[in-house]
Amino acid sequence: MSQHKAVLKQLEGITFVGKTDDTNTWLTIDGPAAFGGSDASLRPKELLLLSLAGCSSADVITILQKKRVKLDDYQINITAEQTETHPKVYTKINLEYVFTGSNIKEKDVARAIELSQNVYCGVTAMLQKSIEITYSYKIVIPE
Repeated sequence: MSQHKAVLKQLEGITFVGKTDDTNTWLTIDGPAAFGGSDASLRPKELLLLSLAGCSSADVITILQKKRVKLDDYQINITAEQTETHPKVYTKINLEYVFTGSNIKEKDVARAIELSQNVYCGVTAMLQKSIEITYSYKIVIPE
């Protein structure tokens, strides 16, 4: 089992910078000014959503590249439901994968997403134990 380390340092109030030993790149994490933040960067739960989408997207794009699928554009739309009371946690997350291109086969897209969701994406594997994660996809053919 490998070990990973990270450090988080306070800049001011609830504005922090952090980095991991994997990339050694600093990232700012912030909160609203009303709670001592600077409103200058992403909040921790926003990063969680982007981590999920980024992990799965890296899998999906890599798999499609191996299948020689040419994409003109790609994005993933994330929708999350959150409880109203503290601790405010996500209860459901939906990922909508959007692929744009002329010769994209539905079976390739479906298989790439399935492999990401059920085999490769470590973020999905961790989160799905406590959050309902669903997904959908659409293929857009340019005019």
